[in-house]
Amino acid sequence: MVARLAERLNRERQRRFVGRSAELLLFQKALNAPSLPFQVLHIYGPGGIGKTTLLQELVQISAQSGVSTCAIDARSIEPVVEALQEAMRRGMGLAHKVKVSEALANKATRFVLLIDTYETLAPLDGWLRDQFLPQVSAEVLVVLAGRDQPSLGWRTDPGWQGLVQLLPLTNLSRAESLGYLDSRSVPASQHAAVLDFTFGHPLALALASDLFAQRPNIVFRPDDAPDMIHILLAQFVQRVPGPAHRAALESCALVRLISEDLLSAMLSMPDVHELFEWLRDLSFIEQGGHGLLPHDLVREALALDLRWRNPQWYAELHRRARAYYAAQIPQGNMRQQQRSLADYIFLHRHSPVVRPFFEWRAGGNLLPESARPGDWPGLLATIARHESSEAARIAEHWYERQPDGLLVLRAGDGSPAGLLWALDLQRASAADLQADPVALATWRYLENHAALRPGEVATLFRFWMASDSYQDVSAVQSLIFVHIVGHYLTTRDLAFSFFPCANPDFWAAVFSYADLRRIPELDFQLGERAYGVYGHDWRSVPPMAWLALLAERETASEEQIVNLGAAVAPSLVVLAEQEFAEALREALRDLARSDALAHSLLLRSRLITNRAGAQASTGERVAALQALIRDSCEGLRSSPRDLKPYRALYHTYIQPAATQEQAAELLDLPFSTFRRHLKEGIARITASLWQAELQAM
Repeated sequence: MVARLAERLNRERQRRFVGRSAELLLFQKALNAPSLPFQVLHIYGPGGIGKTTLLQELVQISAQSGVSTCAIDARSIEPVVEALQEAMRRGMGLAHKVKVSEALANKATRFVLLIDTYETLAPLDGWLRDQFLPQVSAEVLVVLAGRDQPSLGWRTDPGWQGLVQLLPLTNLSRAESLGYLDSRSVPASQHAAVLDFTFGHPLALALASDLFAQRPNIVFRPDDAPDMIHILLAQFVQRVPGPAHRAALESCALVRLISEDLLSAMLSMPDVHELFEWLRDLSFIEQGGHGLLPHDLVREALALDLRWRNPQWYAELHRRARAYYAAQIPQGNMRQQQRSLADYIFLHRHSPVVRPFFEWRAGGNLLPESARPGDWPGLLATIARHESSEAARIAEHWYERQPDGLLVLRAGDGSPAGLLWALDLQRASAADLQADPVALATWRYLENHAALRPGEVATLFRFWMASDSYQDVSAVQSLIFVHIVGHYLTTRDLAFSFFPCANPDFWAAVFSYADLRRIPELDFQLGERAYGVYGHDWRSVPPMAWLALLAERETASEEQIVNLGAAVAPSLVVLAEQEFAEALREALRDLARSDALAHSLLLRSRLITNRAGAQASTGERVAALQALIRDSCEGLRSSPRDLKPYRALYHTYIQPAATQEQAAELLDLPFSTFRRHLKEGIARITASLWQAELQAM
């Protein structure tokens, strides 16, 4: 009876098992190889990602191949040598007197040792790697599955490097998730809603499918289904001691990682050590390198529950977290800025616009750094493979001219996983521009539409891609976007940025959310790919105003986002120095005529926008311009050197005489001398206001 039940359990598990075809094939090939291609298969991924389910499938594959196994779940084992060896002895069916090490050393045929929840055996990691496993037979394949990637010893030891196969697990693909939902008889009409909530996370898919097993006709709307969220939370959260603990748990769910410092800021409490320690001891809380984080499913359930139950508190926690990150972003080195930016962007994960375009739960093991000389041949091959040989030729030119703009996203093993190349157009020579049609087109666009002023910078993100998946949504692509945001916020005097992409329509919604505008005249073809270019004028909407815009869009509906874009980002003009001077001379002539000033380009300058307010009416902007000019003229009175130019300006524009000849007579000056003083006065206030316009960016 027990045997029949076990067989039925195995059949049900196999029937519902979907995906992981690459992982299964890797294991099957190793199992059937004449000699093992690797001795240790190290599977790792976050909680609920399906590690245990995959190990159960590996046991079945082994059985079908006639290979004996010993499967151990380390959760019930004390992390001491004796306890682990006793678990192995029981799993292998050895007599008490037989040593486990000898039994494994004498294996003459293929054998698989599987250890699940390996992170709980961290104290034994070094012993297993350096003392125990080197004694086992070469026919023994060891499978370790845990939440953490292998420790440094596995990855740096010259011997183990060639004998360990790393196998990170991520969420199921869309096709695999749909296959699972089909196997669980979830209605096809509900698939999209389930995937939007679960992201293909296996445990979340399983729990959501269980709801349909109980109530087949439900409409899956997590935001509108407090009962479902309550069921999910009941799987993890049994009891919360008090309101402060509940608030700490909610804060932890909203942010990517929480430290004591951040928790203190979000709760407005100076001492949160006791609450932080309480969080740390919860079974579903993981400890990361820079703070605590909940299990993915718990995070989503808590956040959805809070947003449904108390939207005002939800919004307030978001505001406090944003303020904390905004203060952290300008500080620290590249790695610290990356974390702060990633944390800030993570707050947008519930936006229906942003959510599909980020791999929110991956990328922590990617290290961004400048390219090394040895990276270049591989990076060049990556560019040629994904774009074209012509693109590679252009990349070679820029590598000679601006190698400092090349950023490499390095995987845990040190290999390049992707690249981002930011070109400084201001530094490009005429020959550089001629060598790259895209750079030339963007430079001409600047000249015609948004000419750079002295000291300003324009950036072209010329190449960006993941080594394997190019510009598709991935952990590498997401980290590239994080670094681009960092460039926006930390590049001094950034005036304009250009962002080309191979599938511009795909990115249209999220780029519109981020206030990046499609520039159709910059579309181009390279090799077999057609590209579109998005841009942003940072003089019109500077970084801090841009962050404020994103903050307002964070919890808005898509319809509200469109309205916010019109309200928060008014049409500003960015004038070159000569255009500014001409506009100021016209404004001086029309200073007393409000109707004429209503058409002045200066009304939409950053200087007047800052003075009058972003939402000021035309009349308010006119009044601000008149006051600014009068104040600038009055400012000349304090200097004896500028007194004569001031008087010429005063009698010409502030309290004007009927004609300039009469103004000269009032000042008892020859007309030519008066004209010289007037010209000097106009030059003085033009220079002063131009500097103020530059500083207002």
